[in-house]
Amino acid sequence: MIIYLLDTNICIYVIKRRPPQVLERFRQAAVSSIGISSITFSELMYGSAKSLRPEQNRIALTQFVAPLEVVPYDDMAAQRYGDLRACLERQGTPIGSLDMLIAAHALALNCVLVTNNVKEFARVPQLRMENWAME
Repeated sequence: MIIYLLDTNICIYVIKRRPPQVLERFRQAAVSSIGISSITFSELMYGSAKSLRPEQNRIALTQFVAPLEVVPYDDMAAQRYGDLRACLERQGTPIGSLDMLIAAHALALNCVLVTNNVKEFARVPQLRMENWAME
C-alpha cells in the first residue's frame, strides 16, 4: 500500500543522491510504501529527454523507478483535480498545472505527498505533506 507519493523534486534528489537526508529517508521507508504518479514520471521523462545526457539520465531514471509503483492517473484523481482546480480558482490561489494534477492524485490516493515545494502545495486543502529535504 502506498503511503508516500514522491514529487518530482524529491525523485531528482534521490536519483542524484543529494541532499543526503533525502536519500537516507528514502532508504528508511519500505519500498512498497513509496510510489510516484504517472504525472511525475512524465515530468522526469521530459527532464531526461531535454538534458545534456539523455541516455544516461534515462537509464538512471529507469533504475530509480524499477522498484517503485508508478500509479496511473485514474477517474478518482481526475475528479479530485476538477474539485481542486475549481476551489483554488475561486480562492484566487491557483498552483502550477502539473503540481495541481500531482496534488489531486495524492488526495485521491489518500497518501502523503513528499515534496520540497511545500509553499506551493500548502495552498491545497487537506493535502498531507512531508519535506524530506528539511529533515
